[in-house]
Amino acid sequence: MPLPALRKFEQKIGRQLRLLELRKTIIERKIERQIRLFEQKRNGIGKKIEQQIRQFELKKGIRLDDEVRFIRSWIERPLTIGAVTPSGKILARAMARYVDPSSTGPVVELGPGTGPVTEALVEAGVAPSRLVLVEFNPTFCRILRSRYPDATLVQGDAYSLRRLLETLLIQPAAAVVSGLPLVTKPIRMRLRLIRDALDMMVPGAPFVQFTYSVAAPLPKRLGGFSVEASERIWMNLPPARVWVYRKP
Repeated sequence: MPLPALRKFEQKIGRQLRLLELRKTIIERKIERQIRLFEQKRNGIGKKIEQQIRQFELKKGIRLDDEVRFIRSWIERPLTIGAVTPSGKILARAMARYVDPSSTGPVVELGPGTGPVTEALVEAGVAPSRLVLVEFNPTFCRILRSRYPDATLVQGDAYSLRRLLETLLIQPAAAVVSGLPLVTKPIRMRLRLIRDALDMMVPGAPFVQFTYSVAAPLPKRLGGFSVEASERIWMNLPPARVWVYRKP
């Protein structure tokens, strides 16, 4: 290619590159604006809900600090929080009833949040020193550490259960109680979690999971475990059901 033609070609390529850079900058700025608008809207919704809760507290003379923390965490990361508010006392007690307090071995709780099910387990007779609490949210971890100093707290992703607990548990667990948003995960991830949990428990020990959905978190046809379900707990908001998985 002659030198003048090569220079023209280089200039043309240069102009196209500058146009691409300009378009890239414009797109990036648009994306940044959209992100800022989304964050402002999200924060506005969160503040509005918190204000409504505070007004309700003043009117009723009660404190709902755990509910406010749950709502804030749910707005920030909706798919990692199992509910918009902590589990109700009736649901928490229904889950705790499946755990035998006279059994030996640790009781593992996945996604305890601010600890409503933890409290129900302790009220049912499970010693806090037997509890192994696996929580991802650092704010909830601080709350749990202050409320249950005798429990073993593990900050991490419960869906990596085997890696988190394989060296921590010195004996098989007596039960695993889960408040994780299990139905938001792919079925393979759910199956792996439940199988890992059943493998680290004594035979026949319960894996206790609640859901708001009508369908089971994992259908029995997948095999390798038995499944039972509680009656629907209408007094919980929203209504929920407890599912229990056991390995023969």
